[in-house]
Amino acid sequence: MSDMPAGAVPPGDDADPAARAGVWQSSPPGSMYDYIRVASFSLDRAGRIDHWSKRAEEFFGVSAAEALGRDPISAFAPPDVQVRAHERLAQILDGREWNGVVPYKDAAGGSGLAEVYVMPADDGALCIALDVATLRQIETDVAASQAVFGQSPMGFVLFDTRLQLIRVNDRFAEVFGRPAEEHRGRGPHDFLSRVEADRLNAALRQVLETGEPVLDMPLVGTVPGDPARRRWSMSLYRLHSGGNAGRPIGVAGLAMDVTGRQRAEREAAHARRNLALLNEAGSRIGTSLDLETTARELLDVAVPHFCDLASVDLYQVLLSGAEDLTGTSDGSGEVRRVAFASAVSDAPVVMAGDDDENSGDGPVSVGAVHRYRFGSASARALRTAQPQVLDGEGANDLGGTLVQSTLVVPMVARDTVLGLVQFSRAKGSEPFTERDRMLAEELAARAAIFLDNARLYRREHERALILQRSLLPPDDPEAAGLDIACRYLPGSMETEVGGDWFDVIELPGHRTALVVGDVMGRGLRAAVAMGELRTAVRTLAMLDLEPAEVLAALDEVVGGLGAPRQGRTRRAKNPGDADLAEVYLATCIYVVYDAVTRRCTIANAGHMPPVVVEPGESPMLLELPRGVPLGVGGEPFEEIEVQLTDGALLALYTDGLVESRSHSLDEGLDAFRASLAGPPRPLEDVCDHVLATLDTAHGEDDIALLMARIRGLSADSVGDWTLEPQATSVARARELAREQLVAWGLDDLVDTTELLVSELVTNALRHGYGDIRLRLLLDRTLVCEVWDNALMQPRRRRARDTDEGGRGLQLVAMLSQSWGSRRTHRGKTVWFELALRGPGSDSAGPSVEDLLSMY
Repeated sequence: MSDMPAGAVPPGDDADPAARAGVWQSSPPGSMYDYIRVASFSLDRAGRIDHWSKRAEEFFGVSAAEALGRDPISAFAPPDVQVRAHERLAQILDGREWNGVVPYKDAAGGSGLAEVYVMPADDGALCIALDVATLRQIETDVAASQAVFGQSPMGFVLFDTRLQLIRVNDRFAEVFGRPAEEHRGRGPHDFLSRVEADRLNAALRQVLETGEPVLDMPLVGTVPGDPARRRWSMSLYRLHSGGNAGRPIGVAGLAMDVTGRQRAEREAAHARRNLALLNEAGSRIGTSLDLETTARELLDVAVPHFCDLASVDLYQVLLSGAEDLTGTSDGSGEVRRVAFASAVSDAPVVMAGDDDENSGDGPVSVGAVHRYRFGSASARALRTAQPQVLDGEGANDLGGTLVQSTLVVPMVARDTVLGLVQFSRAKGSEPFTERDRMLAEELAARAAIFLDNARLYRREHERALILQRSLLPPDDPEAAGLDIACRYLPGSMETEVGGDWFDVIELPGHRTALVVGDVMGRGLRAAVAMGELRTAVRTLAMLDLEPAEVLAALDEVVGGLGAPRQGRTRRAKNPGDADLAEVYLATCIYVVYDAVTRRCTIANAGHMPPVVVEPGESPMLLELPRGVPLGVGGEPFEEIEVQLTDGALLALYTDGLVESRSHSLDEGLDAFRASLAGPPRPLEDVCDHVLATLDTAHGEDDIALLMARIRGLSADSVGDWTLEPQATSVARARELAREQLVAWGLDDLVDTTELLVSELVTNALRHGYGDIRLRLLLDRTLVCEVWDNALMQPRRRRARDTDEGGRGLQLVAMLSQSWGSRRTHRGKTVWFELALRGPGSDSAGPSVEDLLSMY
């Protein structure tokens, strides 16, 4: 047992009091001597064993009684080496030292090798024996320790139980700039800051007391000659004498410089954050084709994950759809703030680039139109299409005292600068780096594509709306003897154009054509076909054909819409050519209403049947021949006549109103009829009620709804006479017309009406036969009709100077608002129309020169 602990210094005048107190005290179990199993024995001058220690008994398995007084060579050495061994023993007794390896068997019966050291003495020799295996292990451990300390690329340190360094390796010494031996006796406060040293001391004490290791403890500090902050990862574990069961003798520490690794980890974390931000931008930006929504989506991604404040400004000329991009090339054009977001302030704040010549130093609110000063960073970004960074030196450009750093990034799509986005970080946040600038450009570029798509969509959307409105009648169409209300809902909210249409066409004789049609298909293709059909319907209506004849002519038109233009007839003659043509199909219902008779003539081409609501009756579907859709061909169209009463409601519609995937067609028709039931209401309210009651938001098909309430002409507004085919009928016709106009209070139209009635009756007598019918109709205009039994239509021509006649129809055309003729079942009708002269009407008739030009 040792009487001086390891590491103690001999007492002296300069010895530390703590060290002096540890001298001459028993060492705890687990010393080095217990570990290496040292055994001792001695020989007398005759070479006999005169002392055999307890360790020797344990080591060699031989008791003291068996060993004392014996010759060790004769007792323990094999016979073949005894002669040489006696020679060695004689040399030792003569004063010569010897050491060698001898085999042995211990008390447990095991065998081993022992290294024996024999040292001569005056009265014999002292012998010390050590186990060779243990000794070689110690040598290996020492070599490994030397390798760790001398060759390890990481810092390796040993602290004693007083938390002072007792050994450091060359790597640690190199980092902290002094030789390894000069670190002996130093503590953590000698090479770390106070805060970090206190943390390391606490960790060392914890490891020393509990034995639990501390792994990857982060430490921050500086090293001599390098002011940059370094970061280390340190692992600590307790050291024991004689293995883990021995007493604690200190703490070992392994330190690794992780400054570069942490920098790389930060870079990787930034890269992951940027990729996540770009991924989020890809999924959240551009979900709609609305400019303001797209701008807000960009800011929702950027704030607060990338910046603290952000705003989006777009050129006003782009938002308004103008073709002239004045001011967008030099950055001087007006811009509108379409979005703003902030994570640090609820109220609008002055952004860094808000150097506005209109609002001065105040914040720009969302929706405000302003203009950047020519020399500002924002105008420069718009002008050069290059991002501008404002921080530090550009502090004068920063907005207020809240913003620390700003990126002004232009938004460019398809070589067009749309506007700019400003990303700002408030004071206390990290300033923008080059990596942040690249990320901001990528975000702005992605958003610019969606904004440009939204801009183009808005422009095309407005054009589509113009096209759609041009193809539909005005919102409040008027007709004689009818109250009319209509609605149109596009099935596609993206294009807002489709193939459904309706029209209200005024016909001669205070008659009105009501048309509702549906081109199969959706989008612009269907809308173009619908426009062609609507034009064709109006043209055919002006010919005053019967409804069935109109649909037959429309069928021819539809059959030719998809035919190739080169040398094609209406339908392909060869079956193989049919593949070259697009197939257009359409349904249509055509109704002609006569305000005098209150009779409707209806022809149907595969369309939904109209609904009629008579006063006091339940709504009912009209039974009429369904017919085939337009474009099928080969089948004639039929027409029926329906007599309606005043106050009756006639509803025409397309199948999008009553047909849906969520319910059957019969259920939709029943719901439509139920929505029309109830007490009479204004037509506009009826339309709104129908659309609110039915499922009109399914977006599966376009919806067209046309409603007409019957308000027929009263008997007082109609003058109807039959004249005999004789010359006196001309004077009688003038007399009847004069009396009727005086009764209606239209004295200012008497002369013109008499003259034109005389011309038409004269023509009927001259070119027709049979009785002549004269009818005057008063509504919004005055209509005069003359009926005869001749089928030949009147033809207007210019009379020569020598002609005595031929100027009657010229006179009718000159003095009337409009005129024309139509065939009837038994002849023809020639009519003219005069505008009612009121306080604001133009009462000027044809000039004298116009009248004289006919002669």
